Amino acid sequence: MTSAPLAARLDIPSGPLFFPVTAYGPDGSVDLDTYRTHVRRGVEAGAAAVFACCGTGEFHALTPEEFEACVRVAVEAADGRVPVVAGAGYGTALAVRYARLAEAAGADGLLAMPPYLVVAGQEGLLRHYREVAAATALPVIVYQRDNAVFTPETVVALARTDGIIGLKDGLGDLDLMQRVISAVRAETPGDFLYFNGLPTAEQTQLAYRALGVTLYSSAVFCFAPEIALAFHQALRTGDDATVDKLLDGFYRPFVELRAQGRGYAVALVKAGVRLRGLDVGEVRPPLHEPTGDHVKQLAEVIERGYALLEEAK
Repeated sequence: MTSAPLAARLDIPSGPLFFPVTAYGPDGSVDLDTYRTHVRRGVEAGAAAVFACCGTGEFHALTPEEFEACVRVAVEAADGRVPVVAGAGYGTALAVRYARLAEAAGADGLLAMPPYLVVAGQEGLLRHYREVAAATALPVIVYQRDNAVFTPETVVALARTDGIIGLKDGLGDLDLMQRVISAVRAETPGDFLYFNGLPTAEQTQLAYRALGVTLYSSAVFCFAPEIALAFHQALRTGDDATVDKLLDGFYRPFVELRAQGRGYAVALVKAGVRLRGLDVGEVRPPLHEPTGDHVKQLAEVIERGYALLEEAK
């Protein structure tokens, strides 16, 4: 854990936010050595932060012991160069337990994912996230998606809660996001962070940027960091020609391939990491591996993405 406040370190997005996959060995157990290599390479490639054991990292498939071990390794691999944020989820009691495990492992913050299964009202959701925030000294980013969707009034209440520093949006309702941003800006002091958390967020980042949301998660960074960095740089500098070229030639084909299978937002990313030379193993059930044909198509999409970078030189 570093001494610098997480919000300040994330406020200026120096690069994509890296959501590493979790590596497994041939017997299906967590491979901490390969995971350490994966995280270290991402940090050295230019990630602005590491979000360990979150959605792309198969948080749902990890035991508490595996989770703590992975977070600890991510912290060691990052070595203070960038912040490490760990996932926390399920019901309130388990979310609190994971939060405390992350704190013990040295994480700089938490990504609080939706509660398990239940569709709760706003009052219950607010209580849940406040209890998670109160459980540790770690700053919390709340993840909006699926069964955790908030009204602007609830986000204002979250923003007023000690320890909650931001909202990651995985819903994609831009009208709601605009009303949330407006309400928080009008009714709370200080800054509140917003993140585009949709799968392959680059595909929608132009729209989020128009709302003032500059932070986004990048699963592509796991297996093609040079492409993800080039896109991030082009967005930051207003190089619309490069943005459009990468959207048309790489990101749109990747998103269309990702849509060919359930769970491909994780499984296809993991296949991409293996294609790029690091054997991180397969996904754990209930996710399943991409078909051979889809992996072949993925290799072609990646090759095309790197060819576009060469053309731009």
